[in-house]
Amino acid sequence: MQEQVNSTATVRRQKMVTWRGHDLPSLESARLVLAEGLRFRGTGRLIVAANTETGAFSASYEVGVNEAGEVKRLLVRSTTAEHERQISFSRSHDGFWLYDRGQGPQREEFQGAAEVDVQFCVLFNTLPIRRHQLHREAGEATMPVLWVSLPELELKVVHQTYRTVSAGEQESVVNFSHLGFTADITVCEDAVVLDYPGISGRI
Repeated sequence: MQEQVNSTATVRRQKMVTWRGHDLPSLESARLVLAEGLRFRGTGRLIVAANTETGAFSASYEVGVNEAGEVKRLLVRSTTAEHERQISFSRSHDGFWLYDRGQGPQREEFQGAAEVDVQFCVLFNTLPIRRHQLHREAGEATMPVLWVSLPELELKVVHQTYRTVSAGEQESVVNFSHLGFTADITVCEDAVVLDYPGISGRI
């Protein structure tokens, strides 16, 4: 039994990370489980104070990534003074998404997107960087991404590009671009965001 525990410990690591918004008055905290290969699980919470961009709200998420680095399931909840919302996703082997807002599942391909980006939550930048190993070696990837707005939980497909600027053993820099916006994101050896200029940084 002891050997099995030790073996599991070598391929599965847990870590807690917290980020503070640079411009947005926010805090995001997540527990990450990094397993063998590209398997990844994250559970996190975001708290945003009222500001010029949005009213006060909180949100939570649970995301699971398979051995190919693709998002397989996601649950997002958001809370404002007026509303509580929830949406869940699961992705089938044929590339379709099943999503449910509590009124029954709907099926959609979302242009073949295998990535998800939840607004204001920097954890989700980790997923495409890990999937394409852009923190390990030079590369570039442009992909359709299922984008979830907060706090409304509205959905749309966007196209985002990630490109390696520098790859190191402890820190790497990956450029993110979308519709004229661009930023050089610094990530750790696990591709988890250390600093996202203008957006958020780890504390």
